Amino acid sequence: MAAAREKARPLGKRRLGECTLGKRFDRALLYASAAHATQFRKGTRRPYIAHLLGVTAIVLTHGGDEDEAIAALLHDVVEDQGGKPRLRDIRRKFGSRIAKIVEGCTDSDTKPKPPWRERKENYLHHLRTANASVRLVSAADKLYNASEILSDFRLHRHSVWARFKGGKKGNALVLRRSRKSASPQRPQGTCRRA
Repeated sequence: MAAAREKARPLGKRRLGECTLGKRFDRALLYASAAHATQFRKGTRRPYIAHLLGVTAIVLTHGGDEDEAIAALLHDVVEDQGGKPRLRDIRRKFGSRIAKIVEGCTDSDTKPKPPWRERKENYLHHLRTANASVRLVSAADKLYNASEILSDFRLHRHSVWARFKGGKKGNALVLRRSRKSASPQRPQGTCRRA
């Protein structure tokens, strides 16, 4: 009953924890949705935007600010939907800090992509010295991926590994090493700026 009396927040001013999400977040959500509109998660018919929303939720749950939440929405756009020109567009539309986080979460911005193992090794090496924002978004991405793989494994068992170039061993290695590299060391549930 009390919930029915509460006024709905306008889309431009939502709060999660202590972090206000404004119109830039709304624009980024539309941008990511349009960029990935025809894309599905590997081996599924799940719209790709579900992954981006999951990663964003994890970032916000673990104290991310609005820029980090926007970067979470956009973290795969450069890699999957346009390379360096897309990164320039993100910088122009959302700012330098967000573009730097997205760039830091991108393991390749070229077509064709380098070999899988080389790409992952280089990315993991980069994570060791990446800033806290990059590590937070990257850790959220890996956590969401692990959760999704586990869910799919429960349904499809070992056939789930056929979706991935690295297979079971390669993906397990990347997830383990990412966990070590990506610790953002930020208090849970607080936003550094509103």
